[in-house]
Amino acid sequence: MKSGILEYKGYYTSVSFDADSMSLFGKIEGINDLVTFESDSVKGIEKEFRAAVDDYLQFCSDNGKEPEKTYKGRFNVRISPELHQKIARRATEEHGTINSIVEKAIRAYVMD
Repeated sequence: MKSGILEYKGYYTSVSFDADSMSLFGKIEGINDLVTFESDSVKGIEKEFRAAVDDYLQFCSDNGKEPEKTYKGRFNVRISPELHQKIARRATEEHGTINSIVEKAIRAYVMD
């Protein structure tokens, strides 16, 4: 676990705490299917998350369903026309694409 995020087989989650039931819980993030898990111990929560992922993959296999993948690498962003123009111009100058310029900028942002 790093930065409060659990990862397993390409799936990830963050864990929340419910004070009423004194339990930890979460759901697989980044997919449309709802897959949840819970545990009453810190030691057990990662085990339950992994079991939830394994159960999800087995369910998909048993039912002939393609498991959803977390994030396909595409998303839409709304920006000002002026910024859009500047990005397009920069892409042309660098013999690249708008996508390559945006990816480069995002990579620089998240790698800091």
